[in-house]
Amino acid sequence: MIFRNTIGLRVGAAAALLVTLSACVPRDHAGQGGDPTDPPPKVTTAPSASASASTAPVAECPPSGVRIRSTGGDAAMGLRALGLELVNCGDRPYRLNGYPTVWVLDEQRKPIILAVQNGAKDITSGYDQPPQPITLAPGERAIASVLWRNLVTDSTVVATDGAYLTVAPAAGQPAEEVDPDGPVDVGNTGRIGVSAWRMPTT
Repeated sequence: MIFRNTIGLRVGAAAALLVTLSACVPRDHAGQGGDPTDPPPKVTTAPSASASASTAPVAECPPSGVRIRSTGGDAAMGLRALGLELVNCGDRPYRLNGYPTVWVLDEQRKPIILAVQNGAKDITSGYDQPPQPITLAPGERAIASVLWRNLVTDSTVVATDGAYLTVAPAAGQPAEEVDPDGPVDVGNTGRIGVSAWRMPTT
C-alpha cells in the first residue's frame, strides 16, 4: 500500500509540473488562411471599433489573448485597402506566422462566397511580402491589410457588397468581427486579398 501511494504522489507531482510548464509556453497561432467557403467560426467578441474612434470603450481581452480591430480604410481609383491590427492583450507571448483568415458577410450575416487569396498580386502590388515568424510580447501589435477592387467587369453578374467582416489570426482560430469602415464592395470581381501579418515600422 505504501508503494502504491508513492507512485500516485509521483504521478500527481509530474502532472502538476507539466501544467505549470505549459502555462509558460507562447501561444502558437501560425497558419495560412482557410477555405473561404467554410462558415466562419463563432465570433468571440462584440464588433470592434475602428482605431480612430478614440472615445470607444476598451473591450475586455478575449480568451484567445488577442484583440483584432480595423484601423480604417483607404480608397483610391477603385482599390480598397482596409488596415487590420492584432494586439496581444494577454499576459504571455503570442506567435504568428502567416495570414489573417477573413470572411465577408452580407446584411443577414451570411458568408459571401469569395476567393480569398494570400497576398494581392491579382489585385495590386506592394502587399506580397511572404510571412515571417513574429512573437508579440504582451502589449505589442501586428498589422495586415485586406484588399479588393470595386470593379464591375460583367454587366450580367450582380455586384457584391459585403456588410460585415470577421477576422481570425489564422485558420482554425477564434474570429472577431471588425468594422469594415464601409461596404466591402467587391463589384463582381469575386475576390479579396490579405497581406501577411507583420510588425509595424513605427
